[in-house]
Amino acid sequence: METNISNALKPTNLIKDVPLSAYYIRNFINDNEEEELIKYVNSSPLPKWTQLSNRRLQNWGGIPHQKGMIAEEIPKWLKKYMDRISSLNIFNSDKLPNHVLINEYLPGQGIMGHTDGPLFHPIVTTITCGSHTLLEFTKRLDTDEEQRQLKPEFSFLLERKSLLVLKDKLYHDYLHSISERNYDIIDKNLISNINLCSNNYDNGEKLDRKTRISLTIRHVPKTSKLKLKF
Repeated sequence: METNISNALKPTNLIKDVPLSAYYIRNFINDNEEEELIKYVNSSPLPKWTQLSNRRLQNWGGIPHQKGMIAEEIPKWLKKYMDRISSLNIFNSDKLPNHVLINEYLPGQGIMGHTDGPLFHPIVTTITCGSHTLLEFTKRLDTDEEQRQLKPEFSFLLERKSLLVLKDKLYHDYLHSISERNYDIIDKNLISNINLCSNNYDNGEKLDRKTRISLTIRHVPKTSKLKLKF
């Protein structure tokens, strides 16, 4: 079973022909690890879930806040993957991952265009479990009206078991979003990482969405020294 794990990001994982920088690693986790992650996420106690209008989520490591995050202990089942990402040398040794945001997307659910913002060190890593999705990018503009009129410049196909790394201009200058739909259509002119994907897709191919669990693993610079254990 193919699993792309190394001690550094490879140039071959760089997504080309888009603003710097994004890396895509297919099969970052294997089938058993994906199944294990989904099991742990779904067995989390109900109070751990936050219900939003279009999806639900979990915070692990604390709740990021402008005044600082009160650090919570990360469970071993998540720490394993945080350490694996750290071994890629994406983060500096003093800015290792300390927070995981878990989002659950049912078919038809998505998220509006956004940046991850100043609460985090400007590197975001995302593991996808359960289903693919299409992450779409638009240039960040000054006004909401202008922003609404923009169509996506490019997109990334995030397959099950993959890892996506975003930083630099793609972190600061672009909004990323997931459209609310039940399926995605392959458009090789818009999907910039299609050559890095694990499957060979036909142009115009329809991909039905299933329930997707995403693990967004980041570093929160401003934290309290107080650590809470649960």
